[in-house]
This record gives sequence, C-alpha cells and structure tokens, in this order.
Amino acid sequence: MILTRSDIDALPSRKRAHFVNSCVGYKSANLIGTKDEHGVSNLAVFSSVIHLGSNPPLLGFILRPRTVIRNTYDNLRSSGVFTVNHISEENYKQAHQTSAKYAPEVSEFESAGLTEEYLNDFDAPFAKESPIKIGCRYINEYYLEENECTLIIGGIEFVQFDESILNDDGWLNLEKSGTAVVSGLDAYSIPALLDRLSYAEPGSEPKSIL
Repeated sequence: MILTRSDIDALPSRKRAHFVNSCVGYKSANLIGTKDEHGVSNLAVFSSVIHLGSNPPLLGFILRPRTVIRNTYDNLRSSGVFTVNHISEENYKQAHQTSAKYAPEVSEFESAGLTEEYLNDFDAPFAKESPIKIGCRYINEYYLEENECTLIIGGIEFVQFDESILNDDGWLNLEKSGTAVVSGLDAYSIPALLDRLSYAEPGSEPKSIL
C-alpha cells in the first residue's frame, strides 16, 4: 500500500494526525515540568524530545504553534528552567492525562495523579514517579516557518536516575529503567533491548558488546 502526499492531505484531520505521527516510528515519551511566576506547576506530555549534542550536553523539543496559550513555553521563558521526565510502565496513564486542556491555574501534577518534587535546588518541578529525570536550562529557540512550531533548546544541568542502570561506559540501560516509548498520539510501548553493537568501522562486521 502506498499513500501519496495528495492521499495524506485528503485524510480527515484526526486520521491524518495519527498516520503521520506513527509512520516515523517510535518516539521518546517524556513529561516536561515547569512552574509559573505565581508558583503554579505545569506538567505536559511530549513525544518530540531529541538529543542535540553531548559537548555541551543539549536536548531539544518541539512546541506546537503558539496560536493558543502554551503554559510550558510561557513558564520556561519566565523562569529559564524546565525538567524532562521519562514516562514509564508505571505512570503512562497519568502521563497521558496531562495532555488534557486544564486551566492555567490548575496543576497537572495533582489533576493527573502524579507527585511534584524538587531536586538539587532546581527551581522547576519533577515527576517523582519518573525513572529518569533531567534538569534543563533554557538556551535558545528557533521558529520553524514551515509549520509555525518552535524548537526549544535546553542545556542539561543534571540527570537523576537509579545507579543500577548505568553501564561502565556511560550508557544508560533504559530497558532496566522501564522507560516507555510512544507511537502516534496515544500508543505507549515498553521496548525490549535487542543488542548493543561495537563501533562501526569499514571492513569489519559489528560485534555484540552486551
């Protein structure tokens, strides 16, 4: 089966969103935590968090067009900080609930049944139930004129996790942490580790390093 661009454009809006969001494969599943100037915390599910570089440690995520109120954006711009919290097998239903359209004065932590916590004197809230928590500082943003979205760049200040998932070479075993992934808009999965392979070089076949 082949769907052309004209076929995709002709799909009903919601069906098109499901199709395009799922055809790119599994994506990271995270909760981004922020707090406004009045101390009201905000928690929102995102499937667009990406690695941007290790030196310095940077990540990014995509914000949809700011044609409506975006509490995450307003909060991280005013405070300068935000958190990225892995979604897991234990909290995926609560995490999904944060996508509901709550009023700005309502905290998604309480409404979705997640626990707000603060770590390492960092002035942005973490989800206590998340197995891996990342404290980030706002670095920059880039407007994407093609779809009016915004790429937010964050600098990683610290990462909190269980020591048992850290490998000697610095690799985090996300299977052990129970980190979930998402496909489309609403399908959550727990991936199973297939293998780890040696550094690829010309003329040699990758070997398992598990």
